[in-house]
Amino acid sequence: MTNFVEELRWRGLLHDIMPDTEEYLLKNKTAGYIGFDPTADSLHIGSLVQIFILKHFQNAGHNPIALIGGATGMVGDPSGKSAERNLLDEETLAKNIAGVKENLERYLDFDATADNKAELVNNYDWMKDISLIDFVRDTGKHITVNYMMAKDSVKKRLSSESSVGMSFTEFTYQLFQGYDFYHLYQEKNCRLQMGGSDQWGNITTGTELIRRKAQGKAYAITVPLVTKADGTKFGKTEGGNVWLNADRTSPYKFYQYWLNSSDEDAENFIKKFTFLDKETIENLIAEHTESPHLRLLQKKLGEEVTILTHGKDAYENALKASNILFSKTFKTDIEQLDEQTFLDVFEGVPQATISINEINEGLDMIGALAAKTNFLKSNGDARRALKENSISVNKVKVKDDYSITQDDLISNKYVVLQRGKKSTFLLKVE
Repeated sequence: MTNFVEELRWRGLLHDIMPDTEEYLLKNKTAGYIGFDPTADSLHIGSLVQIFILKHFQNAGHNPIALIGGATGMVGDPSGKSAERNLLDEETLAKNIAGVKENLERYLDFDATADNKAELVNNYDWMKDISLIDFVRDTGKHITVNYMMAKDSVKKRLSSESSVGMSFTEFTYQLFQGYDFYHLYQEKNCRLQMGGSDQWGNITTGTELIRRKAQGKAYAITVPLVTKADGTKFGKTEGGNVWLNADRTSPYKFYQYWLNSSDEDAENFIKKFTFLDKETIENLIAEHTESPHLRLLQKKLGEEVTILTHGKDAYENALKASNILFSKTFKTDIEQLDEQTFLDVFEGVPQATISINEINEGLDMIGALAAKTNFLKSNGDARRALKENSISVNKVKVKDDYSITQDDLISNKYVVLQRGKKSTFLLKVE
């Protein structure tokens, strides 16, 4: 086994750690777990740190357990929340759990023959058969209300001026999570729970329950919540969350998120979101510092995370799409993109729809640029631009006598117009 805690430490992934945890993990192969809330049918990149922690744990020789909160998802974790969230019905939960499971299987090795295989568990499987009376009598009696009230997640909600209070449902969440740890301690030799820094209170409730109910010793590690240098929220774009499922966030958009990282963020993220070793990362940072305009860190970061999440083919497609506007074989290359990636590349670009009949008859450039589309302000502007030789159709310069025909259509549907290098327009043909 290798030093798991040291691996987290140099990567900036260690926040809180219970005394003796590092020493215990160096001497004992054990199971450790992280919980994932099935609040959607896909995880987003905000969950990637937790997934990477489990993979580092597995790489260090231990057995990672990914716990999906089928039961606790019905309760709702108050940690970091200012208001109670909506509770999910069983049908929605089942769909979400299946999606989260598919996400996790991309990163962790669940091969049953592996000596330190990963395991997926759902706390609904053991919670569903416990009656309220049994839970209150056998578990609730071991943790005092005073202990539960002292947790930050509870105190913040109760002291907040804008808060409407905390329901009993949310108040009991830490006890449910504590019981999960106790159950895995008893059934899976699980001695460690990990999570984000906002989970410290819930995790230590579990270690306390194990101490009181099983007279055992368990351990805890939390990792920092990821932030961006400019103060904006990590994992968010103007369009919302960056998801791990390709049908929610395309591989192209996923790759672009990492590629567009600031230099400071890229230096931070490449430690947290890749499995590159320390020497490789230090060399990359040094190279990037010498020639920051080449964006070596961002490109390597985007490559590593996109391949891990979507596979090499999806990465290469995203890379091709990213470079498409600079391609010397533009039309040939762009026709190899699927339609969603094509539309992602041209997201935000002004568009106009033209009838196929216009194309069949041959659409003159004045019509394409102004009369039929209003891309340019007037026919006069269109004529001047053509005279200046600044107009391109699918990256090929054209004169004022050019007509757009079916031969110009990309995937029988689109034409890309440009004025100079910076103004791009999209014709959609229906």
